[in-house]
Amino acid sequence: MITVNNLSMQFGGQWLFQRVDLQFTAGNCYGIIGANGAGKSTFLRILSGELDSTSGAIFIQPGVRMSVLKQDQFAYDAHTVLDTVIMGNERLYRVGKEKDALYEKPDFSDEDGLRASELEAEFAELGGWEAESDASQILQGLGVPTELHQDSMADTDPRVKVKVLLAQALFGNPDIVMLDEPTNNLDIESINWLEDFLLDFPGTVIVVSHDRHFLNTVCTHIVDIDYGKIKMYVGNYDFWYESSQLVQQLIKNQNKRNEEKIKELQD
Repeated sequence: MITVNNLSMQFGGQWLFQRVDLQFTAGNCYGIIGANGAGKSTFLRILSGELDSTSGAIFIQPGVRMSVLKQDQFAYDAHTVLDTVIMGNERLYRVGKEKDALYEKPDFSDEDGLRASELEAEFAELGGWEAESDASQILQGLGVPTELHQDSMADTDPRVKVKVLLAQALFGNPDIVMLDEPTNNLDIESINWLEDFLLDFPGTVIVVSHDRHFLNTVCTHIVDIDYGKIKMYVGNYDFWYESSQLVQQLIKNQNKRNEEKIKELQD
């Protein structure tokens, strides 16, 4: 789905990471970890196309649809909760609105009829007739009851807005989903539902998270950003941790042997 080729990023005069080569494939969930300030969110923004890297390139398979968890809670205040979720598939949302606008015209012409027919076909192909029920199902899974679905986002509790934006990122069967700290401000029931959703998701998931249990549950790979390098490990968080501890112990043992050898030679 995504190929990272010789990627480097400089920020504030320092290199966050250099010469990164990675591949992200379908059917896998990649957890991005690292210390605060290591560049996790920056790397995610580069992958999503929101931010340009200093050098290198990102190649995304043609024709795939990418969905990114939005962070701006005020961006959709002019829309309802349900419409905000459906806007996760921008093309579907635009087709639906154009179609509805045509039917509302008082002077509906033959030309309008032809255009409406084209839109109806595309709307059906994009899953438009199931869009509201699918969006509602995701919202309910995240703990947003049906009585709130027609509320304006401007009047929605910020804690609920977080769930709505997450539902938006998951809506419409995207090929690639990118999530930055998706479990923040979620209750345990919503987290459990999200874990089940991602475990069944057939596409590519790339997630930044500090939630160790969440990473253990959903991740097939761990992407570790550390000391200016980005390395990918197969397995969940615990497997990565055990592997990294083993590597560190091997390095310590080697250093100890080197020190003993130096002392022996000095003696």
